[in-house]
Formats: sequence, C-alpha cells, structure tokens
Amino acid sequence: MRFWYKELAVRHFRFSLSRCRMKKEQLPDITGIILVGGKSRRMGRDKAFLTWDGAPLFEKVLRIFRENFATVLLVGGDFERYGRYGERIIPDLHPGSALGGLYTGLYHATIDYIFVASCDMPYPSSALLKYLCSLKDGYDCVVPETAQALEPLFAVYAKSALPAMLDLLDSGNFRIYDLYPRLRTRYVGVTELAPFAQCGRSFVNVNTPEDFALLGKEPMS
Repeated sequence: MRFWYKELAVRHFRFSLSRCRMKKEQLPDITGIILVGGKSRRMGRDKAFLTWDGAPLFEKVLRIFRENFATVLLVGGDFERYGRYGERIIPDLHPGSALGGLYTGLYHATIDYIFVASCDMPYPSSALLKYLCSLKDGYDCVVPETAQALEPLFAVYAKSALPAMLDLLDSGNFRIYDLYPRLRTRYVGVTELAPFAQCGRSFVNVNTPEDFALLGKEPMS
C-alpha cells in the first residue's frame, strides 16, 4: 500500500513539473476537455485507469492536454477518482451520452473554443492535436474523417455550436454525427491527415477487453 502511494506521489510530481515546462507552448485560446463520465460497462472495470505502456490511459490523454492547454476540464468524473489530478471536475449536464458530455464541456468553457477527447485513448498525438486546432478559425467545429469514420472525440468545437447541440439533446437525438450538417464544419480528410505518421492509431480508444488486448497490434495508418 505504501508503495502505491509513493508511486502516485512521484507521478503527480512529474505531471506538475512537465506542466510548468510546457506553459510557454500552450494554445491560449482553447480549453481542453476530457470526457471521463463513461461507465466502462463493456470493459467490466474502469478503462480510464487501465495501464498501457507504463501509464494509465487517462494520464496519457491528460499529459498532452497539459502540454497544450492552460485550462483542462474533466467532464462527468467524480472527485474520488480524479480529484488528485488537480483539474476542475464538471458534473455532466446531460448524462448518458458523449454528446451530453461535449455540450457540458463547451458550456462551461470560458473561452470560445474547446478541444475534446475521451479518457481511454492509448495513442493521443500532440502534433495532430495542434494541427486540428490550427484550422479552427471560421468554423464551428473541426473534425477528422478517416477512411473508416468521423472522429468526433478528438476534435475542435466552438461556442457557436452550443444551440445546435442543445436542439439535438432536447429532441432525444444523441448522435454526434447528426450535429455536423447543422454547423460550419471543417472536415479533415485522409489525405490531410497523412503527414501524421500514426494518425490511424491516434483515434483508437478502448471499450472492451478485446480492444485492450489488441493494443500495439493496430495498423499505423
């Protein structure tokens, strides 16, 4: 037990030190939003704290967010699990869907843009994050589009998207994909994503034990 607390303290110190060093490189006009409210039912245990490549999945996402954003909000989490990280924890205004978490984070952000990610991404790319953020001007959202699908949970959203999100939530429609035709959406396609060598891995998330077992075996693009 003592070893566990010592390891936690060391990890927190490293996070704090890294955060101080990276402040000058942060994006000043974007808030980082990490969705942490999932119940992990399909996984059978808390997927945010599954350890992969030496660190919990959540901490991998948190690390690149702290590198890039001065403010990071954790949406849908509880203090017992996330209080030790020192970030603001926001209760979900519309619990039960990723769209609800996205709306909550955007609603509580104090600046016009957010970058959102889920808490269970083993390969989040800081370079790709920066590129997506660089495309935001003039759009309500910037969303990657791979050969397989849109990637709504590694994307940029503006405050101007809030009314359309609320309309969907109030109508009982929780499909984020149905949001984009209502907005000025900047799609970032396969060709544009190609310079990021591991972009295929950057959008991987973990929902089941089978997903977790496959980590490290995915295609690179």
